[in-house]
This record gives sequence, structure tokens and C-alpha cells, in this order.
Amino acid sequence: MLAWGKWLRSRGWLSVLIACLVAAGPATVDAAAKKGDGKRPAATSVSKGKKAAGKRPVARKAKAAPRAKTKAKKQAVTASAKQRGKSSVRRVAAVVPARPSYGHAFGLHETADPLGLKSSVALVVDQDTGEVLINKNAQAVLPIASLTKLMTALVVIEAQQPLDEVLTITAEDVDTEKGSSSRLALGTRLTRGEMLHLALMSSENRAANALGRHYPGGLPAFVEAMNRKARELGMQDTRYVEPTGLSSRNQSTARDLALLVKAAYQYPLIRELSTSPEYGVAIGKRQLHYRNTNGLVYKDDWDIGLQKTGYISEAGRCLVMQAQLAGRKLIMVFLDSAGRYSRIGDAERVRRWIEELDFSRDMETEDGDPMPRVTS
Repeated sequence: MLAWGKWLRSRGWLSVLIACLVAAGPATVDAAAKKGDGKRPAATSVSKGKKAAGKRPVARKAKAAPRAKTKAKKQAVTASAKQRGKSSVRRVAAVVPARPSYGHAFGLHETADPLGLKSSVALVVDQDTGEVLINKNAQAVLPIASLTKLMTALVVIEAQQPLDEVLTITAEDVDTEKGSSSRLALGTRLTRGEMLHLALMSSENRAANALGRHYPGGLPAFVEAMNRKARELGMQDTRYVEPTGLSSRNQSTARDLALLVKAAYQYPLIRELSTSPEYGVAIGKRQLHYRNTNGLVYKDDWDIGLQKTGYISEAGRCLVMQAQLAGRKLIMVFLDSAGRYSRIGDAERVRRWIEELDFSRDMETEDGDPMPRVTS
């Protein structure tokens, strides 16, 4: 008896019991059929009792039953997994809607303007005179996304660090804020000049972070230098917490950004790198090709001296440019533009308006007062 108990425990008493019941099932069902009307009882009419546990429909071919059950089980699991996947997608869509930008959350997109601009914030300023031609919510403080990299470039260049020094991409440069991807793998080695080019032209985040990390004193000292430079330029409502723009805590106003564009324009290298249409870098045996994130640099009818784009969900689509239109050097700032191409569309709308404008008369506000000027 003890040996029988040990055998049951080693085999698993429940498995043995189920096997016995399954084996006894067909015989019990056949016996019941002979005693009755000769018909096999339906699965729903199995009588109660200890032996009734085995009374379930089993195929005549005992070997085929496990295969059928296994297949059905796999199908059920697959269907269940698919259903879970679909339901989870529906839950995300229902519970976590697309996050509105700060500008939309504040209702800035509802501000009307004569040109029907899609950007919640717009500012167009004469670079030489400071005359404001367009002002739409220019004092609103909003996240600025990769427009941040313009200040990153300014700090790097003014630090006069050697542009031919080789920098290495490390795990510290990986985006943990938004989880964005990068073509610059860990261990990639490029010169500071190449990193600067990729950061300005194609908004490469790891390159921008590496530039800040290799600043004397490291990333904290670099961020402090960014904020110190902002104060020097009179950017009163600007704050930086990192050099890429991935953080929504990097915030500024259109007015402040116009001052930044004016300052950055003084450096030919920033003008050249930010407006180059394409650029390639050699990484080992591979050649990576990058394109400018601003499609306007490819157009012959635009004379762009400096530009930078930006996007995160909190900031919407952003764009700053220095361009010459109708014989005037203008600084344009567009923040929180809703659609993917709407910031480009806004720039085109402004250009058409500028080219039709009669600059022989003084600009006035709706109240008849002279237009205010932005000065540094």
C-alpha cells in the first residue's frame, strides 16, 4: 500500500485519476447505451454520480482526440492573444487620447490673425530695425523642442573647443525622455564639427547631447552656460534643462527666440551648417546620409540664412528662420503648429504677404499706433 502511494505521488495522483476516468469513459457510455434505447447519450445528459465524471464525448479513435484538443487549445490561445492585443489597442485609444500641445491646451490656437496662420504663436521681425511685422501670442511661454539646439550650437562655438576633436556616443546620450531612435549607435566616433552639423541640420539628439557632455564641467556646466547666455541676450522668459529639446521643460517665447536667432546669425558656421541640404558621415565602413529637416532649404525661391526646426508633442511643430524677403532681412518664429507641414505653410503664407506688402508706409497696429520693436 505504501509503495502504491509513493507511485501515485511520483506520477501525480490527479493525472493518474484523470487517465483512469478517461479510459473508463467509452466503456461506461457504451454500457449505458445498451441498457437504454441503444443510442449514445448526449453530452448534456450525463447522469450524476462518481462514474459520471468520465461521461464526456470522446472520439472513437483515441489517438486523434489529443491532437484535436491540442489544436483547439492552440487556436483558443491564439485567438485569446489576438483579442487581448485588439482590446489593449482599443483601451489605449479610448483611455489615453493624443496629448494636446501646451499651446492647444491654453487655447492659443484659437487666436485669429489676418493671414490664417496654423501656428499658435508667430512672430516676424525686421532683423535690422527690430520692427515687428507679425505678432501672434509672441509672449506666450511654451516648450520649444529642438529649437533648443540653436542655443546648444551657440554655446559650443563660443566655448571655442576644437571642432576636429573626436567625440564618442555613449549610453549617456541615449534618449530616456521620449525614447526616440537614433542612427548614431553606441560607440560611434565623430568630430565635434560633425556632431554640430548633425545637430543643427538633421536635429540629431545624441549628437547634441554628446556636445553638451563634452563641455568643460560636463552636462550640468553646459546647461548653466545655456541659461547664462540666454540672460546675456535678454531672453527673460527662457529656461533650459538639457541640450536636445526632448524635455518639455526647455521653454521660451517667440520674442526670446527672435533674439537667439539674431545672435546665432552672427556666426557663419551656424548659418552654413543649419542650412546645408544634405550631409554624410563615415562610420566605420558605412556612410550615413542625412537630410535637412526643413524642406524650404531645397527651394530656389527661398533665401534662408539660418534655420532650425523642432517637434515634441508638448511643443507641436516649431520653426525659426532668418530669411531675406522683398529686400529685407527678416526673422521668423512659428511655435505650436498643428499639422506636419503647417509650419512650412505658415512660412509660405508670410512670404506671400511680405512680398505684396507696401513697405513705403509705416506699420501700424489695429489701434493706429506704431508697431512695437523687438530690441536686444
